[in-house]
Amino acid sequence: MCSLCGVLGSNEHWTDAAARPGVFTRGRASPDRRRERVERVRAANEMLAGFGLVLSDWQGASFVLSTKTGRTEIVEDLGHLWPAAERLVGRACDPLDAAFIARMEARRVD
Repeated sequence: MCSLCGVLGSNEHWTDAAARPGVFTRGRASPDRRRERVERVRAANEMLAGFGLVLSDWQGASFVLSTKTGRTEIVEDLGHLWPAAERLVGRACDPLDAAFIARMEARRVD
């Protein structure tokens, strides 16, 4: 199958919804799901900025991960985000690295 058909026909990933009210809104109105997806992209971009990457939503079905130089990769779901990030930047991108977490916490405004 071509990659476009694979993207359009993809299954939901666990990051797309949860049954608990107020977490993610499976079975709820489309604006709620869209709003939560936008929030997930925003949160991901906070982390990805440290690697020079930007994530954007693609039609509510997939994501597009891009470098500052314009290299891009389609990411089916957030479970595939970090391996794609590593391919694009050519080095390890570990969001659980202690130094990375310290930088993120230092940037955090309460």
